[in-house]
Amino acid sequence: MLGLLIKTSDSIKQLFAVTPSTVPGCVELRPQVRKDTRGRFVKVFHRDVFESLGLCTDYAEEYYSVSRQGVIRGLHFQIPPMDHDKLVYCVSGSVQDAVLDIRLGSPTYGRYALFTMSAEEGTMVYVPRGVAHGFCTLSESAIVVYKVSSVYSAEHDRGLLWNSAGIPWAVDEPLLSERDRGHPPFQSFKSPFRYGEGA
Repeated sequence: MLGLLIKTSDSIKQLFAVTPSTVPGCVELRPQVRKDTRGRFVKVFHRDVFESLGLCTDYAEEYYSVSRQGVIRGLHFQIPPMDHDKLVYCVSGSVQDAVLDIRLGSPTYGRYALFTMSAEEGTMVYVPRGVAHGFCTLSESAIVVYKVSSVYSAEHDRGLLWNSAGIPWAVDEPLLSERDRGHPPFQSFKSPFRYGEGA
């Protein structure tokens, strides 16, 4: 369905270049970046376009992180019933973005996809529920914005150890939070997610 829309919808093409990733439901969106002598103008969300692509249009919370070069944040997700779809993009600097499919029954269960997000290009990544997310800061610093379809819940907040899923991160010795150092490895994770289930 998504591939057909990308090929046939001129209205989508005018606003976003949409590229499906190897992880089902996870897509890269490249909005038009309008530049002039003042700087840049970027539209990051259009309800009708997102709806036509089958992407979430109802976001409950939005926040951003500021990270130094060499920081890895992740791999993060929330479990049901507070699991969520997520739209992430970089408004300053650049990052190596990573997703990991943790949905049982998915054709890509346990596989990752990588993206480069930068403020200059306006790149965005749509991360469906049941897919863990993280990133590594490539620039001197980076600001990453997250739009999520459910609010933060400490009770349902989870993570996986950053280096336990074979992701070829841009750094070998990242700056990590204590929380991210303590996540369990992917190999011991008992997933509550099933491919094809959920909103």
